Amino acid sequence: METPQIIDYWSNIFTPDGLRKMYLENDELGSIVKWWNMNERLTGYHPEEFVEMMDSRGIAKVYVPAFKMWSYRKRAPLLSVEVDAIADIMRRTSGRVGGLFGIDLTAGMKGVAELEFAVRELGFEGAHLHSLGYGLPLNHRDIYPYYAKCAELGIPIVVQSGHSAERMPSAMGQPILLDDVALYFPELKIVASHMGWPWVEELIALAWKHPNLYIGCGAHAPKYWDPKLIQFMNTRRGRGKVLWGTVFPVLTHEDSLRQVEELGLKPESRDALLFEAAAKVFGTGQVKQ
Repeated sequence: METPQIIDYWSNIFTPDGLRKMYLENDELGSIVKWWNMNERLTGYHPEEFVEMMDSRGIAKVYVPAFKMWSYRKRAPLLSVEVDAIADIMRRTSGRVGGLFGIDLTAGMKGVAELEFAVRELGFEGAHLHSLGYGLPLNHRDIYPYYAKCAELGIPIVVQSGHSAERMPSAMGQPILLDDVALYFPELKIVASHMGWPWVEELIALAWKHPNLYIGCGAHAPKYWDPKLIQFMNTRRGRGKVLWGTVFPVLTHEDSLRQVEELGLKPESRDALLFEAAAKVFGTGQVKQ
């Protein structure tokens, strides 16, 4: 068997219990299940079954966030995937699943300390931020302590960029906000997820400008990707700046990978998209002593 050469930078928790709590028992997120035709994808996998699926698709590693989402309408927690649940999956999959610490922007410095503990003691390899429900733009001062801690620890941060499918202010995720962050923290690797859609070209310009800013394609089926993004990742300047992901169960790994093969990418660009860019972003995510 060939060595797996694919990395998914963001897949949501995939266990039956985790998916039930995230979607089927969640009033706000449950409403999008039918809209996105997700019912058939919510049966889930036990960790050992998920690794078997990964092996069958040539996937070396998947990163799963301890997702924290805030309800903009209710001003209350909307989604909270516990750190311990992700840590258990990490243990049961022998390093094939990496953890991303989910940032709760109401936690203040206590949350910063919890981020450090998750990385240093539990082996989490990055952080994850969904700021839109908090009503805070990606360059807000309340987020800077988390950016600073990620930079200090030498781990990347995956941020939701672009619009929100949920009832949240999409302007909080407009890619241009990351210009400030990338300038202030040149040592911090930032993955702007969801292609920044509908501001795809804006995010391309930022990724072209900043060596530390990357584009994540999760949650958008490759057959719908903006032609400008495909052109960018096929160029020398854009190759290695775009990461493949699913945000499972929004997309299945099987469907997304099949559609990637139909994009007509140069072989070197395909390899960079599916493996090399993520290996670069997360490969340096060793905790600084």
